[in-house]
Amino acid sequence: MTRARIAGVGMIPFAKPGQSEDWDVMAERAIRLALTDAGVGYEQVQQAYAGYVYADSTAGQQAAYRVGCTGIPIVNVNNNCSTGSTALWLARAAIESGMADCVLAFGFEQMLPGALGAVFTDRKRTLDHHLSLQERIQGQDDTSPLVAQQFGGAGLDYQQRHGTPDAVFGMISVKARAHAANNPMALFRTPLTLDEVMDSKHLFGPLTRFQACPPTCGAAAAVLVSPAFAAKHGLSAGVEIVAQAMTTDYAATFAGASMMSAVGYEMTQGAARAVYDAAGVGPDDIQAVELHDCFTANELISYEALGLCPEGGAEAYIRDGRNSYGGDHVTNPSGGLLSKGHPLGATGLAQCFELTHQLRGSAEARQVDGVRFGLQHNLGLGGACVVTLYGRA
Repeated sequence: MTRARIAGVGMIPFAKPGQSEDWDVMAERAIRLALTDAGVGYEQVQQAYAGYVYADSTAGQQAAYRVGCTGIPIVNVNNNCSTGSTALWLARAAIESGMADCVLAFGFEQMLPGALGAVFTDRKRTLDHHLSLQERIQGQDDTSPLVAQQFGGAGLDYQQRHGTPDAVFGMISVKARAHAANNPMALFRTPLTLDEVMDSKHLFGPLTRFQACPPTCGAAAAVLVSPAFAAKHGLSAGVEIVAQAMTTDYAATFAGASMMSAVGYEMTQGAARAVYDAAGVGPDDIQAVELHDCFTANELISYEALGLCPEGGAEAYIRDGRNSYGGDHVTNPSGGLLSKGHPLGATGLAQCFELTHQLRGSAEARQVDGVRFGLQHNLGLGGACVVTLYGRA
């Protein structure tokens, strides 16, 4: 099978809502950066996949047209928070299938301040299955943001199983800020103490405000090529997608009474197992991980779903520093969603940007020693989970 190579990546610094350029300008900048990094022109791109959540139909075309109008297929993708990695999944599939030799995946988002909410209020809820499950398990708290209730509920679910103290969740935010201090692309780079994290406004369950990712504006892009295209055009393209899997919710998600299931624990577990099986690589072989830390609770449960530590072992994994430099896996060397920000359509491609630089050895102050494999985890409620394993070509 032909493995897709990452020829180029591009990303712009993420910004707070109201402080960014327009969505199409941000997308154009990221695309041009990725093309330059790859050493290819837009006229060589044969297909493009555009990821966004909060923009109108054909926004991908309008953004790409700022770079060029070449008649290529441009497919718009919306898979909630896993949108960017879904665009990457499609681009990788196009390369592996032989449909194309040079494909662009890009994602962008121009968000509003405040917690995520429904855009359409005149029709049935998109997340009706998940929200009904949440209401059945824990009811609804009108004083707390809806998504915080979901992931905070998953944190409570985990605590009921394993007795993990609230402060352990907060330690993840401290780690995220420490990593982000070395990332000029991150939105929040100021270190936090555990006391500052725990004393910030309470949201739900074990979560406080500094344990939630901020609404963010930004864009990122990647150029994928076949090995033959790279050789023909003299591209370095030294990073490849070794394996990738996408999962959606299982029937068991809605049959039980688990908030961990409601926020995608089994989706993550299933995608990770598929990737490990396909690659013949396990968690012990991985040095750097970019995972979906929209809330600290999701990072904690994802450690176990991805097999980075045993079930019930997340507290020891965190306390022993095995999730940071000098430990078993450096999780979110970029600072993750918690500190870098989370522009929904761009997040998956920003994770790709980080891991590509880690494998190239060009991550500067964030560089993880001896990276041979990098693992990406991007989750969207509703639901979809994409897990991607990168290696050196």
